[in-house]
Amino acid sequence: MKKPLNLIITGVGGQGNVLASQILGQTALRKGFRVTIGETFGLSQRGGAVMSHIRLSEAKIYGPLIPPNTAHIIIGLEPLETLRIVEEYGNEETVFITNSRPIHPLNVIAGDVEYPDPEWIRNILEKAGQKLYWLNATDKALDLGGPIILNMIMLGALCALPGFPLAASDIQEVIQSIFPASKLPANVRALQLGGDMIRDYEN
Repeated sequence: MKKPLNLIITGVGGQGNVLASQILGQTALRKGFRVTIGETFGLSQRGGAVMSHIRLSEAKIYGPLIPPNTAHIIIGLEPLETLRIVEEYGNEETVFITNSRPIHPLNVIAGDVEYPDPEWIRNILEKAGQKLYWLNATDKALDLGGPIILNMIMLGALCALPGFPLAASDIQEVIQSIFPASKLPANVRALQLGGDMIRDYEN
C-alpha cells in the first residue's frame, strides 16, 4: 500500500459523497488504519461541487488535504467534476473510477454554457493516469432503487481494485449500523454490484 494512500471522492451535492467518505473512514479505522478526511464544498445544497480527501496510513496521521498531484485513486461520482480535479491532483499513476452519467450544473441548465461531450472527458481521463474504470453506475443504482445508492456502488468498485486494503465485507459491517434494515439489502447489493463492475470491466 502507498504511504499514505491518498483517495479523492468528487461529485456534486446530493450524490452521497460525504457519507461515502465517512463510511470509508470508519471502515478503515476498524481495520486499524490511521485516517484523516478533509472535505470541500461549493454550494453543495445547490448541486455545487463536493470533494472529499481521504488519507489512509498504517503508522502515521497525515494532514487532511492531499498535496497537489499525489492522488493515488480518484472516485468520480460525476464526469465533469472528475475532470476538474485531474490537473491539480492527478498524476501518471492515478487510478480513476468514474461514473459516466453527467449531472448538468446550473449554468448548463440555464443555457449559458454547454456540457462537454462525455466521450471527450473519457478520452482525457484515459490518458491522464494509470487506469480508468468508466462505469455506467447510475443506471445500476436506479435499478436498485434510486440514484443515491450510486455511492455504495462506487465504494464496492473501490474495494475490488487490486491491492486495495479494504474489502466490501468490511464496509458492509459498518453500514449495518448506519442504514435502517429496510434500506440495507439494496446497499449491500450495491457494494457487490460495484465490485462485479470492476472485476468484469473491459476497455
